[in-house]
Amino acid sequence: MCHVITSLSNVIISTLFTFSSLSTLSRFLETAKDNFVFAENIVEKEMEMITNVSEYEVIAKEKLPKMVYDYYASGAEDQWTLKENRNAFSRILFRPRILIDVSKINMMTTILGFRISMPIMVAPTAMQKMAHPEGECATARAASDAGTIMTLSTYANSSVEEVASTRSGIRFFQLYVHKDRNLVAQLVRRAERAGFKAIALTADTPRLGRREADIKNRFNLPPYLTLKNFEGLDLGKIDKTDDSGLASYAANQIDQSLSWKDVKWLQTITSLPILVKGVLTAEDTKLAIEAGAAGIIVSNHGARQLDYVPATIMALEEVVKAAQGKVPVFLDGGVRRGTDVFKALALGASGVFIGRPVVFALAVDGEAGVRKVLQMLHDELELTMALSGCRSLKEITRNHVVADWDHPRVLPRL
Repeated sequence: MCHVITSLSNVIISTLFTFSSLSTLSRFLETAKDNFVFAENIVEKEMEMITNVSEYEVIAKEKLPKMVYDYYASGAEDQWTLKENRNAFSRILFRPRILIDVSKINMMTTILGFRISMPIMVAPTAMQKMAHPEGECATARAASDAGTIMTLSTYANSSVEEVASTRSGIRFFQLYVHKDRNLVAQLVRRAERAGFKAIALTADTPRLGRREADIKNRFNLPPYLTLKNFEGLDLGKIDKTDDSGLASYAANQIDQSLSWKDVKWLQTITSLPILVKGVLTAEDTKLAIEAGAAGIIVSNHGARQLDYVPATIMALEEVVKAAQGKVPVFLDGGVRRGTDVFKALALGASGVFIGRPVVFALAVDGEAGVRKVLQMLHDELELTMALSGCRSLKEITRNHVVADWDHPRVLPRL
Protein backbone atom coordinates (compact mmCIF):
# COMPACT_ATOMS: atom_id res chain seq x y z
CA MET A 1 0.00 0.00 0.00
CA CYS A 2 2.99 2.32 0.35
CA HIS A 3 2.83 3.19 -3.37
CA VAL A 4 -0.88 4.21 -3.37
CA ILE A 5 -0.34 7.94 -2.90
CA THR A 6 2.51 8.07 -5.42
CA SER A 7 0.36 6.30 -8.02
CA LEU A 8 -2.50 8.74 -7.47
CA SER A 9 -0.10 11.67 -7.90
CA ASN A 10 1.09 10.30 -11.23
CA VAL A 11 -2.48 9.84 -12.46
CA ILE A 12 -3.42 13.40 -11.51
CA ILE A 13 -0.36 14.97 -13.12
CA SER A 14 -0.82 13.00 -16.34
CA THR A 15 -4.48 14.04 -16.71
CA LEU A 16 -4.42 17.68 -15.56
CA PHE A 17 -3.99 18.98 -19.09
CA THR A 18 -6.91 17.03 -20.64
CA PHE A 19 -9.75 19.18 -19.26
CA SER A 20 -11.70 21.55 -21.49
CA SER A 21 -13.23 23.69 -18.72
CA LEU A 22 -12.44 24.93 -15.24
CA SER A 23 -15.61 23.34 -13.82
CA THR A 24 -14.57 19.91 -15.07
CA LEU A 25 -11.11 20.42 -13.65
CA SER A 26 -12.59 21.54 -10.32
CA ARG A 27 -14.75 18.41 -10.06
CA PHE A 28 -11.74 16.25 -10.88
CA LEU A 29 -9.61 17.91 -8.21
CA GLU A 30 -12.33 17.41 -5.60
CA THR A 31 -12.45 13.72 -6.45
CA ALA A 32 -8.68 13.55 -6.37
CA LYS A 33 -8.63 15.17 -2.94
CA ASP A 34 -11.07 12.56 -1.66
CA ASN A 35 -8.91 9.81 -3.15
CA PHE A 36 -5.82 11.21 -1.43
CA VAL A 37 -7.60 11.24 1.91
CA PHE A 38 -8.74 7.66 1.28
CA ALA A 39 -5.20 6.59 0.37
CA GLU A 40 -3.75 8.30 3.44
CA ASN A 41 -6.28 6.48 5.60
CA ILE A 42 -5.24 3.16 4.06
CA VAL A 43 -1.57 3.85 4.80
CA GLU A 44 -2.40 5.00 8.33
CA LYS A 45 -4.43 1.85 8.90
CA GLU A 46 -1.54 -0.23 7.56
CA MET A 47 0.79 1.39 10.11
CA GLU A 48 -1.67 0.61 12.90
CA MET A 49 -1.83 -3.04 11.85
CA ILE A 50 1.92 -3.61 12.24
CA THR A 51 2.24 -5.90 15.25
CA ASN A 52 5.90 -6.94 15.22
CA VAL A 53 9.27 -5.57 14.21
CA SER A 54 9.82 -7.88 11.22
CA GLU A 55 6.74 -6.58 9.40
CA TYR A 56 8.49 -3.26 8.82
CA GLU A 57 11.09 -4.97 6.64
CA VAL A 58 8.41 -6.43 4.35
CA ILE A 59 6.91 -2.98 3.76
CA ALA A 60 10.32 -1.32 3.46
CA LYS A 61 11.27 -3.75 0.70
CA GLU A 62 8.25 -2.55 -1.31
CA LYS A 63 8.98 1.09 -0.66
CA LEU A 64 12.76 1.47 -1.00
CA PRO A 65 14.75 1.42 -4.26
CA LYS A 66 16.31 -2.01 -4.76
CA MET A 67 19.86 -0.72 -4.35
CA VAL A 68 19.00 0.89 -1.01
CA TYR A 69 17.00 -2.04 0.37
CA ASP A 70 19.71 -4.52 -0.64
CA TYR A 71 22.37 -2.36 1.02
CA TYR A 72 20.50 -2.39 4.32
CA ALA A 73 19.29 -6.00 4.18
CA SER A 74 22.06 -8.07 2.65
CA GLY A 75 25.04 -9.85 4.16
CA ALA A 76 28.39 -11.15 2.99
CA GLU A 77 28.89 -13.88 0.38
CA ASP A 78 26.54 -16.87 0.98
CA GLN A 79 24.77 -14.95 3.77
CA TRP A 80 24.93 -18.00 6.03
CA THR A 81 25.76 -15.88 9.06
CA LEU A 82 22.99 -13.44 8.15
CA LYS A 83 20.43 -16.22 8.45
CA GLU A 84 22.20 -17.75 11.45
CA ASN A 85 22.04 -14.47 13.38
CA ARG A 86 18.28 -15.01 13.50
CA ASN A 87 18.06 -18.80 13.52
CA ALA A 88 20.39 -19.26 16.48
CA PHE A 89 17.90 -17.56 18.81
CA SER A 90 15.41 -20.36 18.10
CA ARG A 91 17.83 -22.88 19.58
CA ILE A 92 17.58 -21.25 23.00
CA LEU A 93 14.46 -22.13 25.00
CA PHE A 94 12.98 -20.74 28.20
CA ARG A 95 12.79 -22.26 31.66
CA PRO A 96 10.12 -19.98 33.12
CA ARG A 97 9.39 -19.74 36.83
CA ILE A 98 5.79 -19.51 38.04
CA LEU A 99 3.78 -18.16 40.96
CA ILE A 100 5.94 -15.07 41.35
CA ASP A 101 4.39 -11.65 41.90
CA VAL A 102 5.10 -9.83 38.64
CA SER A 103 2.59 -7.03 39.07
CA LYS A 104 5.49 -4.57 38.87
CA ILE A 105 8.28 -4.95 36.30
CA ASN A 106 11.37 -2.71 36.33
CA MET A 107 13.31 -2.67 33.07
CA MET A 108 15.59 0.29 33.77
CA THR A 109 19.34 -0.20 33.64
CA THR A 110 22.60 1.73 33.77
CA ILE A 111 25.03 1.72 30.84
CA LEU A 112 28.46 3.27 31.42
CA GLY A 113 26.93 5.30 34.24
CA PHE A 114 23.91 6.49 32.24
CA ARG A 115 20.42 5.50 33.33
CA ILE A 116 18.18 4.32 30.49
CA SER A 117 14.65 2.96 30.28
CA MET A 118 15.50 -0.50 28.94
CA PRO A 119 18.49 -2.61 27.87
CA ILE A 120 17.66 -2.04 24.19
CA MET A 121 19.76 0.54 22.33
CA VAL A 122 20.12 1.76 18.75
CA ALA A 123 23.11 0.41 16.82
CA PRO A 124 25.05 2.50 14.30
CA THR A 125 23.56 2.21 10.82
CA ALA A 126 25.11 4.22 8.00
CA MET A 127 23.43 6.52 5.50
CA GLN A 128 19.95 6.68 7.00
CA LYS A 129 18.74 9.46 4.70
CA MET A 130 18.56 6.85 1.97
CA ALA A 131 15.69 5.46 4.05
CA HIS A 132 14.01 8.73 5.06
CA PRO A 133 14.70 12.45 4.44
CA GLU A 134 15.17 13.13 8.16
CA GLY A 135 17.56 10.19 8.55
CA GLU A 136 19.62 9.97 11.72
CA CYS A 137 17.97 13.02 13.28
CA ALA A 138 14.60 11.25 13.27
CA THR A 139 16.21 8.15 14.78
CA ALA A 140 17.89 10.25 17.47
CA ARG A 141 14.59 11.88 18.44
CA ALA A 142 12.82 8.52 18.65
CA ALA A 143 15.58 7.03 20.81
CA SER A 144 15.48 10.07 23.07
CA ASP A 145 11.71 9.75 23.47
CA ALA A 146 12.17 6.08 24.32
CA GLY A 147 14.73 6.97 26.98
CA THR A 148 17.51 4.95 25.42
CA ILE A 149 20.88 5.34 23.66
CA MET A 150 21.37 6.05 19.97
CA THR A 151 24.71 5.33 18.27
CA LEU A 152 25.62 7.52 15.30
CA SER A 153 27.63 6.04 12.44
CA THR A 154 30.80 7.69 11.14
CA TYR A 155 29.16 7.32 7.72
CA ALA A 156 25.93 9.08 8.64
CA ASN A 157 24.09 11.50 6.38
CA SER A 158 23.69 13.79 9.41
CA SER A 159 26.66 15.26 11.25
CA VAL A 160 27.42 14.84 14.93
CA GLU A 161 26.47 18.48 15.43
CA GLU A 162 23.13 18.10 13.64
CA VAL A 163 22.19 15.02 15.66
CA ALA A 164 23.27 16.65 18.91
CA SER A 165 21.01 19.63 18.20
CA THR A 166 17.85 17.61 17.52
CA ARG A 167 16.85 16.82 21.09
CA SER A 168 18.64 16.03 24.32
CA GLY A 169 19.56 12.38 24.72
CA ILE A 170 22.37 9.91 25.40
CA ARG A 171 24.36 9.24 22.25
CA PHE A 172 27.42 7.20 21.35
CA PHE A 173 29.59 7.74 18.27
CA GLN A 174 30.69 4.78 16.15
CA LEU A 175 34.18 5.26 14.75
CA TYR A 176 35.88 3.93 11.64
CA VAL A 177 39.58 4.70 11.79
CA HIS A 178 40.76 6.31 8.55
CA LYS A 179 44.34 6.41 7.32
CA ASP A 180 44.44 10.13 8.10
CA ARG A 181 44.78 10.07 11.89
CA ASN A 182 44.40 13.86 12.15
CA LEU A 183 40.98 13.45 10.56
CA VAL A 184 40.12 10.70 13.06
CA ALA A 185 41.19 12.89 15.98
CA GLN A 186 39.06 15.76 14.66
CA LEU A 187 36.04 13.46 14.37
CA VAL A 188 36.43 12.17 17.91
CA ARG A 189 36.85 15.66 19.34
CA ARG A 190 33.82 16.92 17.43
CA ALA A 191 31.74 14.08 18.88
CA GLU A 192 33.02 14.86 22.36
CA ARG A 193 32.25 18.59 21.99
CA ALA A 194 28.78 17.73 20.68
CA GLY A 195 28.00 15.85 23.90
CA PHE A 196 28.39 12.25 22.76
CA LYS A 197 29.09 9.98 25.71
CA ALA A 198 31.19 7.12 24.32
CA ILE A 199 33.14 5.96 21.26
CA ALA A 200 32.20 2.61 19.71
CA LEU A 201 35.31 1.58 17.81
CA THR A 202 34.52 -0.75 14.91
CA ALA A 203 37.37 -3.23 14.94
CA ASP A 204 36.25 -5.89 12.42
CA THR A 205 36.61 -3.90 9.19
CA PRO A 206 40.21 -3.63 7.99
CA ARG A 207 38.62 -4.33 4.61
CA LEU A 208 34.98 -4.42 3.62
CA GLY A 209 33.35 -7.86 3.39
CA ARG A 210 32.24 -9.14 -0.02
CA ARG A 211 28.63 -7.98 -0.21
CA GLU A 212 27.50 -9.38 -3.52
CA ALA A 213 24.21 -7.49 -3.65
CA ASP A 214 26.14 -4.21 -3.50
CA ILE A 215 28.44 -5.42 -6.27
CA LYS A 216 25.51 -6.38 -8.50
CA ASN A 217 23.75 -3.07 -7.82
CA ARG A 218 26.95 -1.00 -8.26
CA PHE A 219 26.10 0.58 -4.93
CA ASN A 220 26.73 4.30 -4.61
CA LEU A 221 25.49 7.09 -2.38
CA PRO A 222 22.73 9.00 -4.19
CA PRO A 223 24.18 12.32 -5.46
CA TYR A 224 21.83 14.44 -3.35
CA LEU A 225 23.31 12.93 -0.16
CA THR A 226 26.70 13.19 1.52
CA LEU A 227 28.58 11.57 4.38
CA LYS A 228 27.92 14.64 6.48
CA ASN A 229 30.79 14.22 8.95
CA PHE A 230 33.22 14.55 6.02
CA GLU A 231 31.48 17.36 4.17
CA GLY A 232 33.98 19.87 2.84
CA LEU A 233 36.85 17.38 3.01
CA ASP A 234 36.36 15.77 -0.43
CA LEU A 235 35.39 12.57 1.40
CA GLY A 236 31.63 13.05 1.56
CA LYS A 237 30.69 11.21 -1.62
CA ILE A 238 30.56 7.50 -2.51
CA ASP A 239 30.65 7.41 -6.29
CA LYS A 240 29.50 4.73 -8.68
CA THR A 241 32.21 2.26 -9.74
CA ASP A 242 32.42 -1.06 -11.58
CA ASP A 243 32.16 -2.71 -8.16
CA SER A 244 30.54 -1.63 -4.90
CA GLY A 245 31.21 2.08 -4.49
CA LEU A 246 31.34 1.60 -0.72
CA ALA A 247 33.95 -1.17 -1.01
CA SER A 248 36.12 1.12 -3.16
CA TYR A 249 35.66 4.00 -0.73
CA ALA A 250 36.57 1.85 2.27
CA ALA A 251 39.63 0.41 0.51
CA ASN A 252 40.92 3.92 -0.10
CA GLN A 253 40.11 5.37 3.33
CA ILE A 254 40.04 2.72 6.09
CA ASP A 255 43.30 2.10 7.92
CA GLN A 256 44.15 -1.59 7.47
CA SER A 257 46.99 -1.30 9.99
CA LEU A 258 44.58 -0.72 12.90
CA SER A 259 45.69 -2.74 15.93
CA TRP A 260 45.30 -3.01 19.70
CA LYS A 261 47.81 -0.22 20.26
CA ASP A 262 45.36 2.11 18.55
CA VAL A 263 42.78 1.47 21.27
CA LYS A 264 45.35 2.93 23.65
CA TRP A 265 46.08 5.76 21.20
CA LEU A 266 42.38 6.71 21.19
CA GLN A 267 42.52 7.04 24.95
CA THR A 268 45.21 9.71 24.54
CA ILE A 269 42.97 11.92 22.40
CA THR A 270 39.66 11.56 24.27
CA SER A 271 38.35 11.11 27.76
CA LEU A 272 35.30 9.28 26.46
CA PRO A 273 34.96 5.57 27.29
CA ILE A 274 35.78 3.30 24.36
CA LEU A 275 33.68 0.27 23.42
CA VAL A 276 35.33 -2.26 21.12
CA LYS A 277 32.79 -3.44 18.55
CA GLY A 278 33.32 -6.66 16.61
CA VAL A 279 34.58 -9.04 19.30
CA LEU A 280 33.64 -12.73 18.86
CA THR A 281 36.27 -14.64 20.86
CA ALA A 282 37.61 -15.02 24.38
CA GLU A 283 41.10 -14.18 23.17
CA ASP A 284 40.09 -10.79 21.78
CA THR A 285 37.97 -10.10 24.84
CA LYS A 286 41.04 -10.37 27.07
CA LEU A 287 43.09 -8.19 24.70
CA ALA A 288 40.34 -5.55 24.62
CA ILE A 289 40.31 -5.38 28.42
CA GLU A 290 44.10 -5.18 28.54
CA ALA A 291 43.97 -2.33 26.03
CA GLY A 292 41.65 -0.36 28.31
CA ALA A 293 38.28 -0.89 26.65
CA ALA A 294 35.35 0.25 28.80
CA GLY A 295 33.04 -2.30 27.22
CA ILE A 296 32.71 -4.91 24.49
CA ILE A 297 30.13 -5.23 21.74
CA VAL A 298 29.77 -8.80 20.48
CA SER A 299 29.10 -8.18 16.80
CA ASN A 300 29.67 -9.73 13.39
CA HIS A 301 28.82 -6.44 11.67
CA GLY A 302 25.30 -7.58 10.84
CA ALA A 303 26.81 -10.59 9.03
CA ARG A 304 28.28 -8.19 6.45
CA GLN A 305 31.98 -8.92 6.95
CA LEU A 306 33.24 -12.52 7.27
CA ASP A 307 30.62 -15.12 6.39
CA TYR A 308 30.47 -18.36 8.43
CA VAL A 309 31.38 -16.72 11.71
CA PRO A 310 29.01 -17.67 14.55
CA ALA A 311 25.79 -15.85 15.22
CA THR A 312 26.44 -13.21 17.85
CA ILE A 313 24.11 -14.92 20.33
CA MET A 314 26.26 -18.08 19.92
CA ALA A 315 29.50 -16.16 20.57
CA LEU A 316 28.09 -14.14 23.47
CA GLU A 317 28.64 -16.57 26.33
CA GLU A 318 32.29 -17.19 25.45
CA VAL A 319 32.94 -13.44 25.54
CA VAL A 320 31.00 -12.93 28.78
CA LYS A 321 32.98 -15.66 30.54
CA ALA A 322 36.28 -14.23 29.32
CA ALA A 323 35.31 -10.72 30.47
CA GLN A 324 34.82 -12.02 34.03
CA GLY A 325 32.64 -9.06 34.91
CA LYS A 326 35.49 -6.56 34.39
CA VAL A 327 33.61 -4.68 31.65
CA PRO A 328 30.03 -4.82 30.36
CA VAL A 329 29.36 -6.97 27.31
CA PHE A 330 26.68 -6.05 24.78
CA LEU A 331 25.11 -8.00 21.92
CA ASP A 332 24.57 -6.62 18.43
CA GLY A 333 22.94 -8.69 15.70
CA GLY A 334 19.77 -10.63 14.94
CA VAL A 335 17.49 -9.17 17.61
CA ARG A 336 13.90 -8.95 16.37
CA ARG A 337 11.87 -9.87 19.47
CA GLY A 338 11.72 -9.06 23.14
CA THR A 339 12.31 -12.78 23.69
CA ASP A 340 15.65 -12.35 21.88
CA VAL A 341 16.61 -9.57 24.27
CA PHE A 342 15.74 -11.74 27.29
CA LYS A 343 17.86 -14.60 25.94
CA ALA A 344 20.84 -12.29 25.47
CA LEU A 345 20.48 -10.94 28.99
CA ALA A 346 20.21 -14.49 30.36
CA LEU A 347 23.47 -15.38 28.63
CA GLY A 348 25.21 -12.46 30.30
CA ALA A 349 24.74 -9.42 28.06
CA SER A 350 24.29 -6.05 29.76
CA GLY A 351 22.13 -4.90 26.85
CA VAL A 352 21.53 -5.23 23.12
CA PHE A 353 21.83 -2.99 20.09
CA ILE A 354 19.39 -3.10 17.18
CA GLY A 355 20.18 -1.90 13.67
CA ARG A 356 18.11 -3.15 10.74
CA PRO A 357 14.75 -2.96 12.60
CA VAL A 358 15.40 0.73 13.16
CA VAL A 359 16.32 1.58 9.59
CA PHE A 360 13.40 -0.38 8.10
CA ALA A 361 10.94 1.28 10.48
CA LEU A 362 12.49 4.64 9.57
CA ALA A 363 11.95 3.89 5.88
CA VAL A 364 8.31 2.98 6.41
CA ASP A 365 7.13 5.58 8.89
CA GLY A 366 9.98 7.91 9.81
CA GLU A 367 10.46 8.90 13.43
CA ALA A 368 7.09 7.39 14.39
CA GLY A 369 8.19 4.04 12.96
CA VAL A 370 11.42 3.99 14.99
CA ARG A 371 9.49 5.01 18.10
CA LYS A 372 7.04 2.15 17.54
CA VAL A 373 9.82 -0.43 17.02
CA LEU A 374 11.45 0.57 20.29
CA GLN A 375 8.10 0.47 22.08
CA MET A 376 7.21 -2.95 20.67
CA LEU A 377 10.53 -4.43 21.78
CA HIS A 378 10.13 -2.80 25.19
CA ASP A 379 6.65 -4.27 25.60
CA GLU A 380 7.71 -7.72 24.37
CA LEU A 381 10.64 -7.82 26.78
CA GLU A 382 8.40 -6.73 29.65
CA LEU A 383 5.92 -9.51 28.82
CA THR A 384 8.71 -12.10 28.52
CA MET A 385 10.02 -11.07 31.92
CA ALA A 386 6.58 -11.36 33.49
CA LEU A 387 5.94 -14.79 31.96
CA SER A 388 9.38 -15.96 33.09
CA GLY A 389 8.90 -14.75 36.65
CA CYS A 390 11.44 -11.89 36.53
CA ARG A 391 10.59 -8.53 38.09
CA SER A 392 13.87 -6.79 37.25
CA LEU A 393 16.80 -7.29 34.91
CA LYS A 394 18.92 -8.55 37.81
CA GLU A 395 16.52 -11.46 38.26
CA ILE A 396 17.18 -12.74 34.72
CA THR A 397 19.72 -15.56 35.08
CA ARG A 398 21.31 -18.33 33.05
CA ASN A 399 18.87 -20.75 34.70
CA HIS A 400 16.00 -19.08 32.82
CA VAL A 401 17.20 -20.50 29.48
CA VAL A 402 18.44 -23.77 28.06
CA ALA A 403 20.46 -23.88 24.84
CA ASP A 404 21.10 -26.82 22.56
CA TRP A 405 24.80 -26.66 23.45
CA ASP A 406 24.02 -27.13 27.17
CA HIS A 407 23.41 -30.88 27.14
CA PRO A 408 23.98 -32.82 29.26
CA ARG A 409 22.54 -30.14 31.50
CA VAL A 410 23.32 -30.03 35.21
CA LEU A 411 20.13 -28.93 36.95
CA PRO A 412 20.39 -26.11 39.49
CA ARG A 413 20.31 -27.11 43.16
CA LEU A 414 16.93 -26.78 44.85
